[in-house]
Amino acid sequence: MALVSHGGAGGSTVPLSCPVLTDDNYTIWAIKVEANLDAQGLWEAVVPAEDAAAAVIAKKDKPARAYLLGGLAEDILLQVSSKKTVAEVWASLKARFVGADRVRAARLSMLRGDFDRLVMAAGEALDVYAGKISGMAAKYASLDATLYDAEMVKKLLDTVPDDLYTAVAGIEQFCDVETVCFDEVLGRLKAFQE
Repeated sequence: MALVSHGGAGGSTVPLSCPVLTDDNYTIWAIKVEANLDAQGLWEAVVPAEDAAAAVIAKKDKPARAYLLGGLAEDILLQVSSKKTVAEVWASLKARFVGADRVRAARLSMLRGDFDRLVMAAGEALDVYAGKISGMAAKYASLDATLYDAEMVKKLLDTVPDDLYTAVAGIEQFCDVETVCFDEVLGRLKAFQE
């Protein structure tokens, strides 16, 4: 973790640690780094104000670039080390990771649609259908998202066949479907089915 001390407003020096950028935390990383650079009066080296003097920006570029590079994982650092200014480093990182974030968001949106359309087919075994729902939870996790038990329970209870409606009514009446775990509901449905 890099520490950068830079004379901010009034000549004060505040060391700030730079969070490490990895392949899956760009958005949070960018927010923290922007706030830290702004607090140190270095952000205008990344995004210069229209009336900023070139000499002031040049003076702030090196500490800002050093701070930014100090927060990069080695593989990412090697890809941007040839960039000579902090603005170039920032633009390169943004181009790389914002595109990845958009792809992730699109995949997550498609996955949500798949989950919404998921229904238990006629004659499908309860375990097989529950496996599909659990598989969706694993796919969500691979995209750094969470499919909560409450959503999985609701999906299971809303889409089981008619012969399980009595069990569903009992579960909804005697359990808090917002807090009961998916496996418990599945177990109750299987017990009823047997």
